[in-house]
Amino acid sequence: MRYVATETFWRKFYALHSHQKELVREKFQIFKVDPFDSRLGTHKINSLSAQKGKTVRSVVIEGDLRAVFVIDGDLVTTIDIGSHAIYRT
Repeated sequence: MRYVATETFWRKFYALHSHQKELVREKFQIFKVDPFDSRLGTHKINSLSAQKGKTVRSVVIEGDLRAVFVIDGDLVTTIDIGSHAIYRT
């Protein structure tokens, strides 16, 4: 698998508190092994999937903090990070 992230993701990632950044890094280590590991709470975001015309998924970082991504073949693109409000973008 190849992993890329959008500018939006990086901008919001760098605005997170340091402990949240560390949690994102820890979850990414799990994600690289298995994006559907039960510890990630991976789930499909139906509204964004319909809007974008492709399957959009989210993983739980902590509480209301989510990272949103799409898988296209062997390319995983992380498109956003934030609260549930990002599901409505």
